[in-house]
Amino acid sequence: MTAPHTPVSVSPEDARIADKPRLRRFQQASWDEELIFELGSPGERGVLVPAPDPSIGKAEIPPALRRAEPPALPEMSQQQVLRHYLRLSQENLGADLNIDVGQGTCTMKYSPKVNDQFVRDPRIAALHPLQDEDTVQGVLGIIHSLEQLLKEISGMDRVSLQPGAGSAAIYTNVAMIRAYFAARGELEQRDEVITTIFSHPSNAACAKTAGFKVITLHPDADGYPDIEALKAAVGPRTAALLVTNPEDTGIYNPRIEEFVRIVHEAGGLCSYDQANANGILGITRARDAGFDLCHFNLHKTFSTPHACGGPAAGACAVSEDLAPYLPRPTVEFDGSAYRLDDDRPESVGKMRPFYGVVPNLVRAYAWIMSLGAQGLRAAAETAVLNNNYLLHKVRQIPGVSIPYAAGRPRVEQVRYSWEKLHEDTGLHSEDIGLRAADFGTHYWTSHHPYVVPEPMTLEPTESYTRADLDEYAAILAEIAREAYEDPETVRTAPHRSTIHRVRPEALDSPATWAVSWRAYRRKVLGEAGR
Repeated sequence: MTAPHTPVSVSPEDARIADKPRLRRFQQASWDEELIFELGSPGERGVLVPAPDPSIGKAEIPPALRRAEPPALPEMSQQQVLRHYLRLSQENLGADLNIDVGQGTCTMKYSPKVNDQFVRDPRIAALHPLQDEDTVQGVLGIIHSLEQLLKEISGMDRVSLQPGAGSAAIYTNVAMIRAYFAARGELEQRDEVITTIFSHPSNAACAKTAGFKVITLHPDADGYPDIEALKAAVGPRTAALLVTNPEDTGIYNPRIEEFVRIVHEAGGLCSYDQANANGILGITRARDAGFDLCHFNLHKTFSTPHACGGPAAGACAVSEDLAPYLPRPTVEFDGSAYRLDDDRPESVGKMRPFYGVVPNLVRAYAWIMSLGAQGLRAAAETAVLNNNYLLHKVRQIPGVSIPYAAGRPRVEQVRYSWEKLHEDTGLHSEDIGLRAADFGTHYWTSHHPYVVPEPMTLEPTESYTRADLDEYAAILAEIAREAYEDPETVRTAPHRSTIHRVRPEALDSPATWAVSWRAYRRKVLGEAGR
């Protein structure tokens, strides 16, 4: 017998969403889960560690390295640990769950799961970085081959895969620029680096960290980096131009070769931040525009994946003149075997322990090899098409504008502005983004400080379908409608998600920062002696 149908109460909001096929009802799981340090009880174990073999002998730990008392680690069973982390996983969104076009500049694309199988293979996962070179010829071969691929993609002469992230790769390039001028006796004179306001802030930060004075160019009336400002900035003190192109606005600088020429004529070097390369793969190359150095974010463009901020992987590519300064060791091939070359007297040294983030290097190599040259270009063209399709949809939403380069297409992303909606409703871009969490998605605003007012940065990669983009645009349109008709719903969002609004005052003073369990107990719980 069929059970009688029980009517389900439907809220007015759910009824409205049900009328729109591209808006789905969403309710994030919420477990009110404790921190893992608050779980478990004394004596519980997840595994019983066997006693050491007597034949191994007893290692003597120097007294200065011994703890006065054992670490206060949680004591839990395997089931408790599994339950804890599965619950936390249900309270998160990610590229495999939602339409993740809102993490602009991060190039959130699908990472093929077969590539994860490669890195979980014991022949990769069980490697130790201190193994003898003769025992790791396979992975050294992958690293060397990936370097050759990135040489072709960038047009450069040598590549290092040692940097552990994009910012680390930028710093590596800056270090090589510094070493280059030091070797020429010009470092004391050339103490300035030029960048642009819409290049990634890591360029300015790394240059400053390396001891350079930073000059930042702002856009001209059309949204392009101001070439007249560049001409005024360059001179005998110029060490380098560090620039992202296309910038984080999605605008490609068509005069980039002229920018490079101007800096070269002043005796400076040019470094290309290619974190936004996803829309130009196979179409243009750094060396073709005259650059001396460039870097890639493998965890963005080459699908390794981005992984919530880590682990990342960077790649530095340089011309022959800068090759002596590459981090050591380099991977060399003599025709029969691969080896690590540490005998590089002009090298800037090591940028991280051992050699790169090997699992992500394997993923990037597999991704490139699976696509080939034509596939890389097709990925870029699809990313550009998706971006401009979404731009067409979003520009129709009330309250949205697209600053700079009016009416012109963008490359792989767009930095939009909700300034008009803010003026009309008092709501901020952050409010719109938090309300998006109630629809199972999100977006990123911009780096600080906000040059584009009330920003929203969207980057649909090649991974998303037209239906995905339609749904994402429909979510933004629905939130914009709410902002004008029912602003309090947006102002108090999220309502169906585990996230909450961060209290800005908690971030304003180190006295309130709690980045460890001990700091949390001391600063938040008020426990003394921690």
